[in-house]
Amino acid sequence: MRRHIRTLTARHEPKGQMISHVKSGSGAIVGLAAVGGLASVTGLPMLIAPLGATAVLLFGQPASPLAQPINIFAGYFIATLVGVGAAMAFPGLWEVSAVAVGVSIALMLMFRVTHPPAGAIPLVATATPYQGSTLFIVVLLSCISLLLLAVVHHWIPPRAQYPRRVD
Repeated sequence: MRRHIRTLTARHEPKGQMISHVKSGSGAIVGLAAVGGLASVTGLPMLIAPLGATAVLLFGQPASPLAQPINIFAGYFIATLVGVGAAMAFPGLWEVSAVAVGVSIALMLMFRVTHPPAGAIPLVATATPYQGSTLFIVVLLSCISLLLLAVVHHWIPPRAQYPRRVD
C-alpha cells in the first residue's frame, strides 16, 4: 500500500531555481494581461480559459513538445475547426461537445500537433455564444500574442531556448 501511495505522490518534474519559477509566473501574468488588453481594445472576448493552460506550457515548460509553436497553432486550429463545425451542425446538443473533444484529440495526435489546452476549445465553441469566425479570430490573435511574448520572455535571463531548435 505504501508503495502505491509513493507512486501516486512521486514528483516527476525536476527541481528548478526559484528565479526561473518567478520568471515563469511573471511571464504568464504579462502574456495574459497583454491578451486582456488587446481584448479591451478590440472588443473581442479573447481571455478564454484554455489560454491559461497554454500559458503554463509556454512560460513554465517551454521545452515541452506540447508548447511548440506548431503544436499551439495547429492544435488550436484543429480544435476550433472541429468545435465550430460541431456547434454549427448540431446546435444545442451537449453530447456533441464530448464527441468534438474526442475527435479533436484524435486529429491532433494523428497530425502530431497535440496541444492539450486546445482540447477545451470544442467546449467553448459548443457552450458559448461565440460565432464561428469570432472564435477563429479570438484563438488566432491570442495565440500570436502569447507566442510572441513567450519568444521575448525566454530571451530574458535566466534564458530558456524557445522555440526548440530542430537538429
